[in-house]
Amino acid sequence: MYTFLGSIALLILGYFVYGAFVEKVFGVKEDNPTPAKQMSDGVDYVEMDWKKIFLIQFLNIAGLGPIFGAVAGALWGPAAFIWIVLGSIFAGAVHDFFSGMLSIRHKGSSASEIIGIYLGDNVKKIMRVFSVVLLVLVGTVFMAGPAGILADLTGIAARTWIMIILGYYFIATILPVDKVIGKVYPLFGAALLIMAGGIAIGLFANGYEIPELVFENLHPEGAPIWPLLFITIACGAISGFHATQSPMMARCVSNEKHGRKVFYGTMIAEGIIALIWAAAAMTFFGGTEGLGLALGEAGGNQAPIVREISTELMGVVGGVLAMLGVVAAPITSGDTAFRSARLTIADAFGYKQGPIAKRLIVALPLFAVGFTLTFIDFDVIWRYFAWSNQTLAMFMLWASAAYLYVNDKLHWVASVPATFMTAVSVTYILQAEEGFKLATSISYPVGIVAAITVLTLFIFTGKKWPKHNQISS
Repeated sequence: MYTFLGSIALLILGYFVYGAFVEKVFGVKEDNPTPAKQMSDGVDYVEMDWKKIFLIQFLNIAGLGPIFGAVAGALWGPAAFIWIVLGSIFAGAVHDFFSGMLSIRHKGSSASEIIGIYLGDNVKKIMRVFSVVLLVLVGTVFMAGPAGILADLTGIAARTWIMIILGYYFIATILPVDKVIGKVYPLFGAALLIMAGGIAIGLFANGYEIPELVFENLHPEGAPIWPLLFITIACGAISGFHATQSPMMARCVSNEKHGRKVFYGTMIAEGIIALIWAAAAMTFFGGTEGLGLALGEAGGNQAPIVREISTELMGVVGGVLAMLGVVAAPITSGDTAFRSARLTIADAFGYKQGPIAKRLIVALPLFAVGFTLTFIDFDVIWRYFAWSNQTLAMFMLWASAAYLYVNDKLHWVASVPATFMTAVSVTYILQAEEGFKLATSISYPVGIVAAITVLTLFIFTGKKWPKHNQISS
């Protein structure tokens, strides 16, 4: 219990101490005009109150990530707490802050464009394709998952639910950001926070003993912590998907001073959500062995686990909130994934999105691809998403480090987590089933050498890179 409470305290402290430090390193300028003010178009560039943006950004980046990922990550035991805390403060929140603030400084540009500005045109071309593929995968996963759950509950075919969800995606993606997303998402974001708070209160009220930290791998099947834990718990520690969502809200921020609250703060909030669900999962079933059995009985699906915990700890209200979490939350992340894909493609081609006809030209093919992908096995899509997600985070962190380096700022706040995520991504793809299936005796040293090599190249070539104009500098 003390480990859990201490972890919560560290996350909050991280926001006020390290978050303020990162903000100072970046150099926020309150008098800089933001894209929301300079480029207002009533569609994607719409000025909104920072509190509303906070809740929208929180829901956009969260979805089911800090719940399902934390439940799966809890199989390793309290080691998950360490990754959530350190990952959120020093990697995830830094990643989200820079992806949002650099977008503000560059006319609300998408993640791929920002990465290209600081890492070069060749990388930009790759990341344009990479990020759109990732976003479509996210949209598909968060369409197929809820459709399956709704089919089980209602008896209506999953394919019918997919069509209904796709229709909602279409509306939310095409309409101005303040019409659906700006009005509904703050409510869902608040509900997700209330749900997590209820779970935490339920654990303490019912006398559950949250395990203390032990430096031991408690995974019932002995799965290695490195690098699997760091891929399994992405949202809740660090997630490249967030880099695709931050620019969407960067186009709505009215003042740079709100950046730490909106971008760094939402990642810390997501870390707290992940901590609560990891604690609940490893405690409710009597330890990691019990959690492993429960997940096995559920066919590896975390949704029944979430419903059982919520209903037991919060009664009928918990059951309702659980359904909201496992159905509404992913849908609301899925539609913003498609919206971000539309904006990414539009940015790449300089294609203005004011007229609705132009939005349709970009969006309709994306929906067609997403619908087609729903015919592919869900688990296959999810496995490729997991790796590509963390790889995008790696690129975004290197771009952030490059921005700091060329502007004579402390690049280590970004280059250290970038190096770490390079090791994670390379190691995982080398040994994963969907990757090269190499032995750990090969993947471990190659991953570490690759990370050190990239850092060395960064340090010795970084000063040769040109500085870039920023819209608000």
